[in-house]
Amino acid sequence: MHIQILTVGKLKERYLVDGIAEYVKRLGPYAKVQMIEVPDEKAPENMSPAEEQQVRGKEGERLLAKLAADVYVVALAIDGEMWTSEQLAGSLDKLATYGRSQVAFVIGGSLGLSSELLRRADMRLSFGRMTLPHQLMRLVLVEQIYRAMRINRGEPYHK
Repeated sequence: MHIQILTVGKLKERYLVDGIAEYVKRLGPYAKVQMIEVPDEKAPENMSPAEEQQVRGKEGERLLAKLAADVYVVALAIDGEMWTSEQLAGSLDKLATYGRSQVAFVIGGSLGLSSELLRRADMRLSFGRMTLPHQLMRLVLVEQIYRAMRINRGEPYHK
């Protein structure tokens, strides 16, 4: 399986960089994982809804440009479906079984994802109704993908 994780903005916090690198290394035997960062759009603190939409649109264009036509796109969105780790594992297994082994998880910037990107997505996945920093979401996502791979192989993982 080939998994892309597309994100907005550069990750600077060393502890997050190290944690993500550890899980990507652990995923080596299961999947090829590619982390792709696109630049975030510079924006003032107090924006109007129209300005926020414009920022999401520009970031969305950058993300969409990185997606191949045949990739299965999972948009991380607060209004998406909430799954258990087992459901994520089952979904990834089903995709691989039916020839959809190119999967891209997309994490938006601090304002979320553009409506264009959400329309391109094959599904929306939520990790809960609480807002998480998009930088932290990268670590949470890669850990859950690793957990899913272990589940699919019937291998133990600390609970």
